[in-house]
Amino acid sequence: MATLLRKIGLIRLHNRDTEDPKHHHNHRGGGGGQQSASLRGKGGAKSGGHKPQQQQHPAGGAGDASPGPGKGKGKRAAELAQRDKPPLLAAGAAGAASGGGPRERAAGARAGPGPAAAAAAAAAAAAGGSLVPAARQQHCTQVRSRRLMKELQDIARLSDRFISVELVDESLFDWNVKLHQVDKDSVLWQDMKETNTEFILLNLTFPDNFPFSPPFMRVLSPRLENGYVLDGGAICMELLTPRGWSSAYTVEAVMRQFAASLVKGQGRICRKAGKSKKSFSRKEAEATFKSLVKTHEKYGWVTPPVSDG
Repeated sequence: MATLLRKIGLIRLHNRDTEDPKHHHNHRGGGGGQQSASLRGKGGAKSGGHKPQQQQHPAGGAGDASPGPGKGKGKRAAELAQRDKPPLLAAGAAGAASGGGPRERAAGARAGPGPAAAAAAAAAAAAGGSLVPAARQQHCTQVRSRRLMKELQDIARLSDRFISVELVDESLFDWNVKLHQVDKDSVLWQDMKETNTEFILLNLTFPDNFPFSPPFMRVLSPRLENGYVLDGGAICMELLTPRGWSSAYTVEAVMRQFAASLVKGQGRICRKAGKSKKSFSRKEAEATFKSLVKTHEKYGWVTPPVSDG
């Protein structure tokens, strides 16, 4: 009877060791070491050493041939998302979630960005395109302002008081310039003395790209005849055209050239009844100037000899 009980106990011990790996591991060095070792040997032969391989490579890693829990979850999430997306977008999302083989990555590339990403990219492109002209405009304004401030300072330091400047509505880019002197041997100077005209008033407006483009200059008063002064007070001078202009020209130099052209062209103050009181208009001056520029571009400009100044 005692022998039968011992056999039953050994059988139970054998079953417990084979069913519970932890118990088997904890009793590795116990009294049943030889039986446990034999059981481990048999279990290792059946499993093919799979557990040590899993210890070396984490689940779902590159060295594990099995999918692993991480990959299983990723594929499951991709499958759930795929049901709610269009075919191309779903294919791209599935390829990204599963790590992406060549086919999956190709499908994602063909799908392209989603509507939200496309809208964001378009908005960024539009914002970037609008920044470039704004920056260029700011730079041009700074260059124009610095140049005109220097011009004002230089004119204020003139010792002969040849010209003086007043800003129109406090604008740095719109000047009224008074020409106080012309050649004292000219008939125009005699007209100014006889009519008590102290100066010839001109208006200069400076474009955005000044000094790389010329200002628009016209006569305001008095009403002049000849002297290369045309309808509306427009002035026929090549240096005031884009082709004849140079950024090196200063306002003082332009005004001295204008004073010389008045005398050269036999300019006079209009004294005709009624006509002398009619003011020049900017609209008429702009139209006249555009017309004369087209004419001279077609037929050329006549350059006076050096002896004429």
